Amino acid sequence: MTVRILTEGTFDPAQFEAELRAAPGNHDVGTKVLFENERVRVWEVRLAPGERAPFHAHTRRYFWTVVEGGTGRQRSDDGTLRVREYQVGATQYQAPTPDDALIHDLENVGDAELRFVTAEFLD
Repeated sequence: MTVRILTEGTFDPAQFEAELRAAPGNHDVGTKVLFENERVRVWEVRLAPGERAPFHAHTRRYFWTVVEGGTGRQRSDDGTLRVREYQVGATQYQAPTPDDALIHDLENVGDAELRFVTAEFLD
């Protein structure tokens, strides 16, 4: 169960200028909230082929797990991009903070639905 980088490169952030400006205030790290209490918020990320989740900011510790694998393009606010192949079961933990947010988008560039479950730790 891995995530394999297929391509690394750059993009012109000016293409997404308004979205990047708004990203620090966009904390919707998924497409649907599945569960929430005072300690955790669980999101579903579901993207059809060609669909894209806008730039958003991760400011809390979180992890994601691939539920339906595929190919995704992730652009970061520093102008870098990666195309990755996500296999079912692949899981990754991140520990951003409000002062060191992780800002990115995610686009399904494959031919099958891409689906993750993401859990944010609220405390």
